[in-house]
Amino acid sequence: MERALAEFSSGGVMQPVRNVLTIEEQKRYLGVMPAVMGDVMGLKFVTFYPVNADTGVPTHNATILLYRTADGQPLAAMDGRLITEMRTAAVSAAVTKHLASQESRVLALLGSGVQAHSHLDALSRVRSFSEVRIWSRNAEHAERFARDRGVTAVASPEAAVRGADVVVTATAAREPILQGAWLKQGAHVNAVGSSRPDWRELDDEAMRNTVVVDSREAAEREAGDVLLAGATIYAEAGEIFAGTRVATPERTTVFKSVGLACEDIAAARLVVDALGAAPAP
Repeated sequence: MERALAEFSSGGVMQPVRNVLTIEEQKRYLGVMPAVMGDVMGLKFVTFYPVNADTGVPTHNATILLYRTADGQPLAAMDGRLITEMRTAAVSAAVTKHLASQESRVLALLGSGVQAHSHLDALSRVRSFSEVRIWSRNAEHAERFARDRGVTAVASPEAAVRGADVVVTATAAREPILQGAWLKQGAHVNAVGSSRPDWRELDDEAMRNTVVVDSREAAEREAGDVLLAGATIYAEAGEIFAGTRVATPERTTVFKSVGLACEDIAAARLVVDALGAAPAP
């Protein structure tokens, strides 16, 4: 993900902003995400169905198609739901590695779905947490997560965030669930939910901190957290990975992720490589 986003921010990826069709407002969406990355190119076809919450059916489903750039021949078609879960958390972990204090020990998770699980796994690879707190609007879900993962369920988002070094917001909130006043100086936030232009997870005060995004263009069209707060974007993650913008672990930072096609294509390429299906004809 570091390599993919560094390439994206340096102009080495051909990729439009995701095209999202609203099937039913606030309930059903369809996204189409193409990208060309060197010797491979592809497309993710993704459904985002908040209406599926609490039904047992995933809120996100996806299919990824991968092709050779040289001759347009198909390489693979694969399920994209797990890749989406893993690459989103992997990007957050990469950003956290650069922006969070090396002494980070307390992790707060707001939301108890698949992204909470994948972020706990990924972030634990870049920092050693001695305490993990989980909050969810569904207290039963938070308690189940806490039992399954050996962490602590708390009664409010404030109880989760106060004193936390790293925070993850992974919800479908329409209004802020995290207040900037709760953040300790030098905390790092990975905001990965609510990727609609009129939805948000963080309030204006939180968004006045140092803001990093995966794509300026995408964030300025899709991220309600950025748009509604009028936030100033400090850098793209790929610029930090490439060293063209300085990492700021001493500051309080917010990474607003909307998710990019290049992340999916890079992850799909890993799958194809693992299967021994080389991209060259």
